[in-house]
Amino acid sequence: MNLLRPITTPRAVLRLVDVADAWKLLRYREQNREHLAPWEPLRDEAYYTLDHCVQTLAESREAARLDRAYPFFAMDLSGQEILASFTFANVVRGAFQACHLGYSIALRRQGQGLMQEILETALAWAFRDLDMHRVMANYMPRNDRSGKLLERLGFEREGYAKRYLQIAGVWEDHILTSRVRDD
Repeated sequence: MNLLRPITTPRAVLRLVDVADAWKLLRYREQNREHLAPWEPLRDEAYYTLDHCVQTLAESREAARLDRAYPFFAMDLSGQEILASFTFANVVRGAFQACHLGYSIALRRQGQGLMQEILETALAWAFRDLDMHRVMANYMPRNDRSGKLLERLGFEREGYAKRYLQIAGVWEDHILTSRVRDD
């Protein structure tokens, strides 16, 4: 599998993160701080520093090298701006061949169908190139946008987890979904 070859959609270039993207990541984090805060763990001030971005990206590349996670940026077609990010995380091989999908999109890019465009392409890649059998994605019941997106992408509800993840300082329930590869 060639992780270095970008994947192009009509409006974005999808590519594995790189340490050279640290300034772009910092800008994405700063510009979307309030927008993403209700959907993420609490972040301390160090999260919004260049050093933290460099460390995150280096660890992310190592996770991909070890086949543990595949973190991507969806860049604008010029490669200058991060439009969204997504990760195929917690990769399990063997009899399971599964992972979790997490994602975020810039505030000014939501509501345009861009995340669906990005994830349709990314999921095809994960099923084909990563040989995933199952991709799981979980969302908070109050996050209607995520629920509808996952449904459009072919994810099916599989369960409900009470106090599943600590988000914005609160243990939040999550709806558990997955999409299984069509064989």
